[in-house]
Amino acid sequence: MALLQTSALSVPAAFASAEVSTAAGASTSSLRTAFLGSRGVGRLSLSRRLGVQNGSRVSAWFKFGSNGADSKEAGIYGSQKRDDFDKDDVEQYFNYMGMLATEGTYDKMNVLLDQGIPAVDILLLMASSEGDQPKVEELIDAGADGTVKNLDGKTAVDVAANDFIRELIVKSLKANA
Repeated sequence: MALLQTSALSVPAAFASAEVSTAAGASTSSLRTAFLGSRGVGRLSLSRRLGVQNGSRVSAWFKFGSNGADSKEAGIYGSQKRDDFDKDDVEQYFNYMGMLATEGTYDKMNVLLDQGIPAVDILLLMASSEGDQPKVEELIDAGADGTVKNLDGKTAVDVAANDFIRELIVKSLKANA
């Protein structure tokens, strides 16, 4: 079988100029139309390397690891400050952690928001009670106040799900004192 060699593909010569016929037998187009491209069809030449073959060079504009930005610098996780949290964040966390299923209503959440307690502090109360260590750490870094009290008069330290969470909050309180 003769092969037609193109710049990137080896195509059996019989297919390079074949006609496509409809069910009625009318010839509609060659396989070398815009639909299939001017190179035809076939297998990749085994002598070709993978990758860009047109001499172009590609360089990344982003950096990873120690040479690049971390998530905080990039504005992703952990880069938020106190004022960056809002009512929507509280509601999303309330839903995400399944608190709506447990509470049955948004009443407690809405009362805390209506009292003018900053969203970041409400989130700290919630994350502390859920034992959500990564969220507690994120909120502490954002400047959440661990002395804010919930509807029962308890702080994030009081409602902490475990000793580790409690210690995280206590350390932040001592550091900010």
